[in-house]
Amino acid sequence: MPINPIEWENNRIKIIDQTQLPHKLKFLYLDSIEKVKDAICKMKVRGAPALGVAAAFGVVVGVQDSTSRDFNQFKREVEGVCRFLRSSRPTAVNLSWALDRMYRVVVNNAEFSLDKIKQKLAEEALCIMEEDRQCNRAIGEKGASLINDGDTVLTHCNAGVLATAGYGTALSIIYQAKNEGKKVKVYVDETRPLLQGSRLTCWELLREAIEVTLICDSVAGELMREGKINKVVVGADRVVANGDAANKIGTYSLSVLAKENKVAFYVACPLSTIDLSIASGDEIPIEIRSDEEVTTFCGRRCAPEGVDVYNPAFDITPSRYISAIITERGICRAPYEESLRIIFGG
Repeated sequence: MPINPIEWENNRIKIIDQTQLPHKLKFLYLDSIEKVKDAICKMKVRGAPALGVAAAFGVVVGVQDSTSRDFNQFKREVEGVCRFLRSSRPTAVNLSWALDRMYRVVVNNAEFSLDKIKQKLAEEALCIMEEDRQCNRAIGEKGASLINDGDTVLTHCNAGVLATAGYGTALSIIYQAKNEGKKVKVYVDETRPLLQGSRLTCWELLREAIEVTLICDSVAGELMREGKINKVVVGADRVVANGDAANKIGTYSLSVLAKENKVAFYVACPLSTIDLSIASGDEIPIEIRSDEEVTTFCGRRCAPEGVDVYNPAFDITPSRYISAIITERGICRAPYEESLRIIFGG
């Protein structure tokens, strides 16, 4: 893809401010952990893989001016930075995965000088970013085998370039199918309440000259009933040992509709999104976001004062509704307890 949503530039994190799209392509430079956390919480950077990369660089930012005088003091400082960033958003496992990986760099290099450890932290963050790009390319290559010439695909939220360090997960499959000469049409759910589908996914697909049609979230079932959808492809914020998947709110409904209408339902994600330490989706923490995301629209109130609001950011799709989980190492199918363990080499 010609644009990088997250980069390391002049000892700062450079991101696309996704809250400004599609009206303005604006870059932000994050040079403190407070700015990193703010960008994550306010969804200026979003998408499970991108959150992992941002968190990794957040550790680098957080300690690059450290005045710690010995290893133990420095380790405690890193622990504090990780704890601060870990509290940003709870559902996407990539964030915690990246922070754990960065902390291990410190623990495993206690014999080196603090300057050397800082260097190793920066190298690890760069490695996490590049690995994500490579993983996403591989997901696209594996997943494109499931897309036929002439298919019409439905996707939800944004699992493209903007949700990753590059290439995307679900959309990487579409991009690769196009590269292979397949003609693919895409329907995109608007994805209420923050409209990641209309604002972000449509913006991406139009940039890549892919035929795209925007729909209200509630139109998806009718399209399937009419036989106009061949496949549903979505990303994920966390997939657990039994194959249950957490993704943007509304994904579960799509999976049920797909099952009813005999439409294949695919989840695309890197291994870093898979959490085998959790047995089922019932154990995944679900982020509850602010009432204002639902009670306002385009800056104007669209609900009466005093109304109660329930605004979960994610829902859980049970594995029985998932036709396959597409990873960089291959395509997993049920029983997922077995296939996911195998894909991890277990």
